Amino acid sequence: MIELKDVSKWYGQFRVLDSCSIGVRKAEVVVICGPSGSGKSTLIKTVNGLEPIQQGEIAIDGVSLNGRGTNLSKLRAKVGMVFQHFELFPHLSITHNLALAQIKVLGRSRDEAAARGLTLLDRVGLRAHADKFPGQLSGGQQQRVAIARALSMDPIAMLFDEPTSALDPEMINEVLEVMVELAQEGMTMMCVTHEMGFAKKVAHRVVFMDRGRIVEDARKEDFFGAPSSERAREFLAKILH
Repeated sequence: MIELKDVSKWYGQFRVLDSCSIGVRKAEVVVICGPSGSGKSTLIKTVNGLEPIQQGEIAIDGVSLNGRGTNLSKLRAKVGMVFQHFELFPHLSITHNLALAQIKVLGRSRDEAAARGLTLLDRVGLRAHADKFPGQLSGGQQQRVAIARALSMDPIAMLFDEPTSALDPEMINEVLEVMVELAQEGMTMMCVTHEMGFAKKVAHRVVFMDRGRIVEDARKEDFFGAPSSERAREFLAKILH
């Protein structure tokens, strides 16, 4: 479903990604973790073209992201993205936040888009807040709206870039519960997160990054049981403690 081959990226002279390769199968959940500055957020943003790459290949469902003639907007619409800071439009109601991209990108009617949005607000437990504005919701509620908005585009895969890192501790679980449900329903997912409980519960594989490189790509049982690198062992000792 998602394939990265020898992906590299530079900011000036600094190589933020160094020959990274990952394959994600349909219905697979891959968690990407690592210390701050390891390149994990940059990596996940390359998957739908938010961060351009200087070297390597990326393909979504068999279509090359950086191939000549690829309709990037159309391809990007098939991959839902949930950010650290929600990225909702503050001047639009929750219903309009969910409907806008459906109308502009998918060509749905206003009524059809609104109905799809309400169905997904039901799914994330926020139907009662449909007419409110983002500023009237808690951080956890806004992040659940962001997930519903991504799902409203009927994506074939979902990308999460540290979706709980900006939340107060009591709000984290309400977002993780929605993500767990998605994983259990068979959504293809790539998640940058430090929530190791989530990784243990639903991940099929864990990718550990350090200094722009993929140090480990292992089944979760192997990663948590006996990581092969000293760097991963150090990281786990700190984060699990």
